[in-house]
Amino acid sequence: MTILYLLSLVLFLYYLGRLSAGIARRSLTDWWLTTFLLGAGSVILTGFLLSALRLTASSVVWAGGVFITATVLGTVLNRLTATSWTGSTVAPEPGPSAPVRFSVSSLFSERRHTFGHWFGALSGYTKFLFITLFATLSLIAVTNLLLVLFTVPNEWDSMTGHLNRVMQYVQRGTMRHFGGTNWNMDTYPKSVCTLQIYSFLMTGRFENGFKFIHHLSYWTAIVAVFGLVQRIGQLSRGKASLTASFFCALAYALLPDFLMQAITTETDIVLTAYLSVLLYMLFTYKQTGDVRYLWLAGMAFGIAFGHKITFALLLPSVFVVMIYTVFLSPSWSVTIGRTWRLAGAIIVGVCLWTLPTGYLKNVEVFGHPIGPPTALKHQSVERAGSLRNLLEQGSRNVIRYGYEHVNLDGIRNLEAGAAVNHTMRKPLVLLEDKLHMRLDEETDFSIQPFAFDRRFVFYNANPYWGVFGFALIIPLLLLVLLGIVRSTPHFFVGLALILHFAALSYSAPYDPFKGRYFIETGLFGVLFLALLFLHPRTAVDVPGRAVWKAYVGLITVLGCVSAVLCVYLNIRALPFGWTAPDGKAYPSAFSSDRIRQMAVGRPDIYIPYKRFNDMVPDRATVALGTINDDYEYPLYGPKLSRRLIAINPFEQGLKPIPAEADYLFFDKSVIKPQPGDIRLGTDTTMRNMMIVPAEDYYLRKLK
Repeated sequence: MTILYLLSLVLFLYYLGRLSAGIARRSLTDWWLTTFLLGAGSVILTGFLLSALRLTASSVVWAGGVFITATVLGTVLNRLTATSWTGSTVAPEPGPSAPVRFSVSSLFSERRHTFGHWFGALSGYTKFLFITLFATLSLIAVTNLLLVLFTVPNEWDSMTGHLNRVMQYVQRGTMRHFGGTNWNMDTYPKSVCTLQIYSFLMTGRFENGFKFIHHLSYWTAIVAVFGLVQRIGQLSRGKASLTASFFCALAYALLPDFLMQAITTETDIVLTAYLSVLLYMLFTYKQTGDVRYLWLAGMAFGIAFGHKITFALLLPSVFVVMIYTVFLSPSWSVTIGRTWRLAGAIIVGVCLWTLPTGYLKNVEVFGHPIGPPTALKHQSVERAGSLRNLLEQGSRNVIRYGYEHVNLDGIRNLEAGAAVNHTMRKPLVLLEDKLHMRLDEETDFSIQPFAFDRRFVFYNANPYWGVFGFALIIPLLLLVLLGIVRSTPHFFVGLALILHFAALSYSAPYDPFKGRYFIETGLFGVLFLALLFLHPRTAVDVPGRAVWKAYVGLITVLGCVSAVLCVYLNIRALPFGWTAPDGKAYPSAFSSDRIRQMAVGRPDIYIPYKRFNDMVPDRATVALGTINDDYEYPLYGPKLSRRLIAINPFEQGLKPIPAEADYLFFDKSVIKPQPGDIRLGTDTTMRNMMIVPAEDYYLRKLK
């Protein structure tokens, strides 16, 4: 049956491509992004319907259901885009506005020839840049694909919440609210779960299928950046620059915080893909005036908002982009017409992909769309207290995150790199001391205290933008905002970047793991690298700029080195064994056993979890008396076949042990041990090194 399900997955992807070829304009970027959007939208809607019918775990229904949903969506989008309305200040592209199906294979062939002509015409210097970038990405792409396919997920949030709830939904056959141990199991929007469940079931319950949507999102965002620079080039200089487009796309592919999530089940990289599609549709509408892009933008908006509530932090940034791409026009009547169309598309998108994903249920259960009050006080603005303190501490966060962007991410994984990084940042530390900003002393709006030299565990797996960021992106951003380099689209993109940076700083306490949240900010930021080829003041391929060329070349090489070191020295998924600067040895993720690899972030749980796995049969039913921070996902077993029942749901009190349970796995802090219970224990020798130490675990045989 696995072969049949895999075949249905391949056929579904092919079918999506065929549908998109009748919706998109004749552009590979358009086609890829439309296919991604149509595929995600179809699977999400199918998942909502199957959950209501309690068929979430039915592989057969999933295999056929997505084709029906995709057909309906594709037909509706085809009809909506059949009549285009041109309201752009830029002349539309020639040819009929109605969608015309094209051959994707012939388009690929044409673009391959175009690439060959473009690369052949490059100067020796520019060829050096691109050979370095393409070679680096090729090495990383192969390595990351192997890591996706052959190493298990092990991110903290996935072990406690994200993947744990996916398995609960599969076991229960529905995504209805049930109340899990970790607060985010029911409170997080459920749309991404549908995508993970679909890929999990269609690959024969392959555990690493959970990563597929995240890895696909990585490549989708890269394609979107390429297309965005094409559109910005046409809007700012009247023509697109393939050189600028490729450089920005490749640089974004190598930004440390974005790159690191390509092999994980973290949710931010998927939101980044949705955001990139939304931005592309808006800028393409600005360039073409084709109304189909408003409908696709509305669809992307609804899917993004339904994916994660942190999209709300992007709303000011998206609105600024909408001002430039949609609202600015020659007359009020045109603006009103555009606005109504975009608003209608967004309303439809929100109704289909945002409202059903769980926000309304959160309001019903917790009285708030995000979740319980405890979580809000821990991770939101409520922790700051008064408005005055929020403004003060949020301003400190702006400086803190600004400081953390100035780091040799990736390179500082090496002991020598860490030493160079420390020396490079001494002026910043001295400046903070002279200005008495108290960045590391004020802690009331912090998850973990700020430190100028972050602990290895914080920056190794959660870096920021690295050398591309502080050495190129931020300087170019400042040049645009100060008016030294004039580019209207980049000015609006710069405002969007600043607004998102501020939103992240003021909306939640400082968190040293926050690097992963700045991948959306980096999506705006990487577009400024286009100025290296699009603007005469900053162009790097102008004769007589030897120093500027040398500088950009050095940063490009360092950026590539940084990316390689990020991947090959990532303790969460090491391709080869390695001893970290702190002296701790880590095995290769390919050879490490499943529990040890999952316990990388919490090594003190390895011994008790390994004993549990050895003692409990694969198909046992286990009651869990655990707490919010406990890893529960590893307990499902190597075949993900154990049934787990939480009896200590978040803030609901301890429930009776269900009669069907064969075993009870519990913390001593939750249930008092009794004679006959097996103490699994924990590794107390690591307690002082742990951010959150493990509990004292016990196992009770019930039958």
